Amino acid sequence: MNKHLREKMLTGLIVFSFLLVIFFLVLILGLTFFNSWGTLSLNFLIQMPQNGMTEGGILPMIMGTLLVTLISAVFSIPFGVFSAIYLTEYAKDTPYTRLIRLSIRNLAAVPSIVYGLFGVAIFVKFMQFGTSVLSAGLTLGLLTLPTVISASEEALKTVPKAYKEGAFALGMTHWQVLRTNVLPVAMPGILTGVILGLSRALGETAPILFTGVAFYLPKLSINVMDQFMALPYHLYIMSTQHHDIQGVKGIAYSTAAVLILISLLLNIVASNLRYHYKKGLKT
Repeated sequence: MNKHLREKMLTGLIVFSFLLVIFFLVLILGLTFFNSWGTLSLNFLIQMPQNGMTEGGILPMIMGTLLVTLISAVFSIPFGVFSAIYLTEYAKDTPYTRLIRLSIRNLAAVPSIVYGLFGVAIFVKFMQFGTSVLSAGLTLGLLTLPTVISASEEALKTVPKAYKEGAFALGMTHWQVLRTNVLPVAMPGILTGVILGLSRALGETAPILFTGVAFYLPKLSINVMDQFMALPYHLYIMSTQHHDIQGVKGIAYSTAAVLILISLLLNIVASNLRYHYKKGLKT
């Protein structure tokens, strides 16, 4: 086969794959926002649910989801980044550390329902946090942790050795090298891993189902020791329990649209931070 023909076939395959991905992306977003038309509004975002959640808004679900995600981020980001720094910069390459890395990558593929059972055993019962926002947030933090560690470790490995060697030659300590030369360069990759982990936690249902989410609560609460309502579980309920009631379809699709918008907002924030760090490196 002529090499030019092979190149054209390969280019065509790449373009086809790209267009196929874009097609499904547009299809999913289009169907979601088209079916939410007429329901998704400002009142829908700031009102309490009414009439068995078949009317009204989703304010408690938004607040519960944001609280749980915040606790997950506070728990997973520092521990994940510091663990990656230790594995990359301080730990020696031994069978023990290789086993740790393998275990972390395997944990990233564990089904979320297993994390839910672990959260019940550790946070709900052993630590006696009960079914609460705190238990659910810590469980999602554990779910996010392997992704953050793996992505941060790979980002740290991409930093050229010359950056560190030059800093050491100037008499800087190891921590000074990490803080001024390594972390700023690796930060865009670290932020990508953080957003991927938090985006997964944002849409999980099984872990919070075991650790604190409620079908319905009559009042809005921001106490981390209380139960909460969440967007993923609300979407599940609207899609499976009330599908025969008129108007519920719009609520389900609008809830999905809000989840997508929150995830998009997280990615926009991460993109701005990545741009900030890259701009700082260039200057």
